[in-house]
Amino acid sequence: MVYAIVRAGGRQEKVSVGDTIVINRVAGEAGDTVEFAPVLLVDGDKVTSAKEDLEKVTVTAEKIEDFRGSKVRILKFKNKTGYTKRQGHRQELTRLKVTKIA
Repeated sequence: MVYAIVRAGGRQEKVSVGDTIVINRVAGEAGDTVEFAPVLLVDGDKVTSAKEDLEKVTVTAEKIEDFRGSKVRILKFKNKTGYTKRQGHRQELTRLKVTKIA
């Protein structure tokens, strides 16, 4: 089994061909391709982490859709002062399907 660890959207994700991942919003339209440089590559028992070898490898993914994540509710409260603050946030996200590790 071949898989790679890629840096995407400020995090590191473990991906293999056919996987669907969700990362922070990436510019472009649905159907566009996105390329990532791997941090680590595992091919069966062979583990590649050398920078020179990883420069030759790219992970290609196809953009499926843009969407917004679930609502996160933020409440700040200070006792005995009458201070309350309510705020909400929905993260802009992108769903990608990994098509090739080469």
